[in-house]
Order: sequence, then structure tokens, then C-alpha cells
Amino acid sequence: MAGRFLAGVGALLWDSANGTYLILRRAGDKDYGAGLWECVTGRVEQGESFEQALRREVREELGVDVWIEFIIGTTHFYRGEPTPDQELLGVVYGCTIAGRDPIRLDPEHDACRWVTFTEAKALLGEQPGEAWLLEVLRRAEIIRAHLTPDMRSFFRFNGFETNGFPAA
Repeated sequence: MAGRFLAGVGALLWDSANGTYLILRRAGDKDYGAGLWECVTGRVEQGESFEQALRREVREELGVDVWIEFIIGTTHFYRGEPTPDQELLGVVYGCTIAGRDPIRLDPEHDACRWVTFTEAKALLGEQPGEAWLLEVLRRAEIIRAHLTPDMRSFFRFNGFETNGFPAA
């Protein structure tokens, strides 16, 4: 199995009007990260692009559509034991909700909160998953401070994929 890995996506949703981020608490019965706070995460399925997977995961987990506004960073980790079948490479995006649909949590999560970065620092623990989320939030704060309205608009409508086609 050497040389194989899974691809994943993360979506950190933020409310540009009040500078808050949506964090989700994993349900207590989950096999990985039960009870910990996270953003939307999921795997890229065969035949999907990163952005298609991101939109599907957000729709499945929250019932809303998003605009992708910036890339926060990339990630590499093991979902459990450090074995090739648990290895994951991913891209984390900063997004805003497109439209007015209310958030509807799927069974993967049992709570959600809109928090500022300062509130997140007080809430999140030192478990690796929550420490990772805090780093994602820290990076999002820096990027948002420097992201121009023109760049947000460009990425909303053009995406980040370089395959020659606009994002679907």
C-alpha cells in the first residue's frame, strides 16, 4: 500500500459581517474525534475535484451552499494509527454561506457555534484535532486581514482549480 493516500477537504465558514467562524462539535458516538470541535471536513471521492468535494461535504454536513473565498492551507495527517490506509492529504478553504438557507446539522455533529477567534482560543482544548483547528483559525484571521474585496470576488467566481474550467 505504500504510495497511496486519501485526499480530503476542510471548509471553515466565516460570517464576514461580524467576523465569526462556524465550528462544529463531533457527535459523541463517532469513531474519530468524538466530542471535539472542528470545521467541516471530509474525503474527496473518486472522480471529484477538491472544490466539488468541499461543496458536497458542506451540503451533506450543514445543508447549505458556500462560496469559496480563499485557501487557508494544506494538511497532512493520519486519521488514527499512522498507517498508509489512514494517511490523508488535504486542502482547507475559507468559505462564506451562499444564500439564506438555515444550517441543518447532520448526525456527524451534535452542536455548532459561531465564534470569534478569541472565543475559539478560550473554547478549544489541546487535543491534536482542536489544536489543528486553532491553527486554521489563526491563519484565516491573517488571510482575511489582507484579502481584498476584488480577490474574494475573483475566487468566488473562478475558484482555485487550475484545470482550465471554472469551478462548478
